[in-house]
Amino acid sequence: MITVTKRNILLYFRDKSALFFSLLAVIIMVVLYGTFLGNLISDSLPDFPAKKWLLLSWIFAGILAVTSVTTTLGAFGTLVEDRSTETALDFYASPIKRSALFGGYLLSSIIVGFIMCLLVLLTANAIFFFSGDEMLPLAQLVKVVGVISLSVISSSSMILLLVSFFKTVKAFAAASTVIGTLLGFLAGIYIPIGNLPGYLQTIIKFFPTSHSAALFRQVLMESPMQETFARAPASAKQEFLLDMGVFYEINGDLTSPLFSVLYLIGIAILFSILAAAFMKRKRS
Repeated sequence: MITVTKRNILLYFRDKSALFFSLLAVIIMVVLYGTFLGNLISDSLPDFPAKKWLLLSWIFAGILAVTSVTTTLGAFGTLVEDRSTETALDFYASPIKRSALFGGYLLSSIIVGFIMCLLVLLTANAIFFFSGDEMLPLAQLVKVVGVISLSVISSSSMILLLVSFFKTVKAFAAASTVIGTLLGFLAGIYIPIGNLPGYLQTIIKFFPTSHSAALFRQVLMESPMQETFARAPASAKQEFLLDMGVFYEINGDLTSPLFSVLYLIGIAILFSILAAAFMKRKRS
């Protein structure tokens, strides 16, 4: 399994086009925020202390959530390519167990997603520094790394089931483009959830990537929120947190960090079981 994992990671980073397209959604997001979306969101909010710092943290939280999905999706492109070129048949004929083979694909996807998210995190910290804002302290960095691990694992489990349905690289590439485009909207990242209609808010609240984004926001926005709402009433703070998707309201109750963590763990377990069952049925 380790050999397969190493091979897949090397193939991913050597393929510049696959690397680019797995980051395409992130690039689009950065361009949108840098050109007009960031100013649009900023103008829709009243002036308050640490506004730029707070919104920058919110933006990077969304970018981390998207990166955890698109990079794991891109890493699984190796699996689809192996199927389309019938390289997988050579693996099946070898002494490698199929469980170890698919474990290698899954593990390489998790490692790739983790590495790419770490690069985004380091970039965010550098931008905080050069923009004159506070860098993330060690305790918060550890928390973010933990959220990255959970987000990448849950994303990989969902993508593993998804790629089970693809046999050609073209179909997979088309699906990847659509997923990358819709991801920002479905996770409430392009537009704050408070500005969306009720039915979209409901979809976002149960979309797994939205809970990854919420956890990232809770950590990255912790320090600027303390400065922003130091003298503000509790009701104003809660309204802001709900509108910006830092927490969600489900059945009249606010979601907690533990709820989001358990939700993502449950998603990871559920989709892993479904993917394993589907692949086993497909082989029989």
